Amino acid sequence: MDRRAFVGGLAAALGCGVSRGHAQQKPAGARPYRVGVLTTAFGPNPPVVLGVKAGLAELGLHEGREVFFEIVHTRGQLDTLPAGVAGLVNAKVDVIFAGIESPTRAAMKATSTIPIVFAQIGDPVAAGIVKSIAQPGSNVTGVSGLTTDLAPKRLEVLKSCAPSLKRVWAVYAHDDLSSAASARKSREAAPALRLEILDRPVRSHEEAVSILKTVARTDGLLAPTAPSLDITARVLDLAPFVPGVFDTPYWVKGGGLVAYGVDHEVQGRQAARLVARILRGARPEDLPVENSTKFELAINLKTAKQLGLAIPQSLLLRTDQVIQ
Repeated sequence: MDRRAFVGGLAAALGCGVSRGHAQQKPAGARPYRVGVLTTAFGPNPPVVLGVKAGLAELGLHEGREVFFEIVHTRGQLDTLPAGVAGLVNAKVDVIFAGIESPTRAAMKATSTIPIVFAQIGDPVAAGIVKSIAQPGSNVTGVSGLTTDLAPKRLEVLKSCAPSLKRVWAVYAHDDLSSAASARKSREAAPALRLEILDRPVRSHEEAVSILKTVARTDGLLAPTAPSLDITARVLDLAPFVPGVFDTPYWVKGGGLVAYGVDHEVQGRQAARLVARILRGARPEDLPVENSTKFELAINLKTAKQLGLAIPQSLLLRTDQVIQ
């Protein structure tokens, strides 16, 4: 499945455009909680949001009964984030759930009083989202995907899949600080794997495409941790030709070669616990950022075959998801 079909199919399944929540009748009795959701996804219910909803339901906060969602999804358009979050603030939601760095930053700029819970941020300290994991400060807390810490492991599994690799490109948006930290960590780990990391921060989609066109088929790709400037999707386009490693199994299902990291829906379920605690009276500044606790290795054997790679049996035995 190519990247455009994968993303297009997801958009069609979820519904496209920017929306503000679901029209539902309020239950009788006490006022239900209102959770604002701000994402750059192509539809209102990407996996991380499905995870939040499922996690809250497990905690007794069911959608349409105890809790209602006001959802803003911008279809990758970062310039619409300020207006989207302004709508959530004006709606006086009880908490804002934000996916990845850009929506989280937009929410932080818009309000210092409404609690914000984030997910899908690989390194929230390096990204400047929180002061520290133990004491996040202000009105923000969330779940860290530990992307920086896992960078050497991702590099290791990529090398295991493609032993002849000598160079790996790290192309990411210049303001994607989690990906920048991950690239630095990868450079530190590279010599032991006899690899060279080509670190390439870019300022536009066009610049990213120009650089990616120079990647040789004998090279590898380290996908960024945030889908800024459509770079991750462009890396997915190259998956049948260049071996790449991703930070979540989601992209391997769409054709990427290998991933090691946190499933988005699982991370959403974990973030739901923080949302629930805040709704029930906890202050975000008193809730330490949680590290993800479940990591998955995923390999796409169809893509491996297209690349002419034979995945070692020892690696397959450790794999959580094998895509045929």
